[in-house]
Amino acid sequence: MATRRIVPLLSLATLVLATGCARVPGHQGFIIDSQLAATVKPGVDNKASVQGTLGRPSFIGQFDANDWYYVSRDTRQLAYKVPRPSGQTILHVRFDGTGNVVATDSTGLEKVAMIRPNKDQTPTLGRNRSFFQEIFGNIGQVGSVGRGGGTTDNPDGN
Repeated sequence: MATRRIVPLLSLATLVLATGCARVPGHQGFIIDSQLAATVKPGVDNKASVQGTLGRPSFIGQFDANDWYYVSRDTRQLAYKVPRPSGQTILHVRFDGTGNVVATDSTGLEKVAMIRPNKDQTPTLGRNRSFFQEIFGNIGQVGSVGRGGGTTDNPDGN
C-alpha cells in the first residue's frame, strides 16, 4: 500500500527536477528579417522608408540622431543560471544631414564583452595605495590647489 504512494511521488519529484535542468532559449529585442534588412540601400532610402521597412529602431544614437540601431539577441539558459548570448545581430543604419541612408553595418557576437567582477574589489588602472596612504594621503593637500603641490595620486601636481 505504501509503495503505491511512493512511486507516484518519486516520479513527480523526478519530473520536477528534470524540468529544472532544462535549457531555456530566449530572444531579446528586434526580430531582424535578413531579406528586409538587405533591401535598405545607401543613396536610395531615407529615414521614412527605413522606418516603413524595418520599423522603429531599438535605439537612436546618443551623440548623433542620424545613427539608428536595430538590436537582436538570442540567449540560452540552463535551469536557473544567468542567460548567455548564443547569437546577436546589431544592424546600424547611418543617415546624412538630410535623412538619406549613407551606410549600413551589421555585427554579431564579436561585440559582446564578458565582464567578470572581482568579488569585493574593482580593478582599476590607477596606483595601488596602502591603507595608511588612503587615510592620511590628503593631509596638507586641502586648499593647496593653486600651489602646484603633488599628491600620491598626482605626483607632478598637474
